[in-house]
Amino acid sequence: MFAAQFIFKPGEYDEEFHRLDASIDAYALTLEGFLGVERWVSPDGETKNSIYYFEDMATISKFARFEDHREAKAKVQNWYNGYQVVISEIKATYGDGQIQTIAK
Repeated sequence: MFAAQFIFKPGEYDEEFHRLDASIDAYALTLEGFLGVERWVSPDGETKNSIYYFEDMATISKFARFEDHREAKAKVQNWYNGYQVVISEIKATYGDGQIQTIAK
């Protein structure tokens, strides 16, 4: 399993942002290897993290090549005050089972 984290500081969103964001989320749901997304906000509310889970790197690559995703990446400076992408392979997870998560 892999996680693709999009860590960002929100800026000003416009109609184009909302259109692309909805399209990208809808596309992710169509991918067989897409497992889901979890979203987090820093305690101060200034930084957000959307963690997309995928079965494999091939699915991440397909997601990255989606035309609306490529368009949004090219315009990232229009809507964010900074961002970082982290792709990681999940080797193990553990806990007491009291927190529901996609990464199992």
